[in-house]
Amino acid sequence: MPALNTPPRRLIIAITGATGAIYGVRLLETLKRLGGVETHLLISSAGWLNVQHELRLTKDEIHPLADVVHSVRDIGATIASGSFATDGMIVAPCSMKTLASIAHGLSDNLIARAADVTLKERRRLVLLVRETPFNLAHLRNMTAVTEMGGIIFPPLPAFYHRPASIDQLVDDTVARVLDLFALGAKLADAWKGLRGDESDRR
Repeated sequence: MPALNTPPRRLIIAITGATGAIYGVRLLETLKRLGGVETHLLISSAGWLNVQHELRLTKDEIHPLADVVHSVRDIGATIASGSFATDGMIVAPCSMKTLASIAHGLSDNLIARAADVTLKERRRLVLLVRETPFNLAHLRNMTAVTEMGGIIFPPLPAFYHRPASIDQLVDDTVARVLDLFALGAKLADAWKGLRGDESDRR
């Protein structure tokens, strides 16, 4: 009996025009280090502004972190079709404009189209939405995406593990996001309870 042609594990990573470009870049760096996952990168024009402003990184430094880089204008790209198998998509960070495009099925660029495909194929879509405070339109759009099966994941820092740096805060969020895709070894430590830390016991 012939062997089944199993497609490689693939994740789509999109960086849009909200603050927090470090989350998308750290996702790429982590996936490259882990190996075994083919990454498809999309960065909007506003996303590039934030990458350059917040991180001082160029396209020549970012593009090598991904296996495939797509233009957001290339609606004919592989990831625009449900026949191209992926494990899902992460938008990190996700602007309110991109959230609205996804919530309303506009597919007005490749980021929104790839997210639409992810939802219609019942694959995992995770949006690291970045805005504060939220207005009613933001909340309704997040509800709509959740009702369609997407996961709204604001990158809120956790302090119970006593982070010593911004890098640790970012890494904890990235690990929790990737754990949603069951990529193998669990990246984020499980909460052991308030008595789980021996140093706190009396």
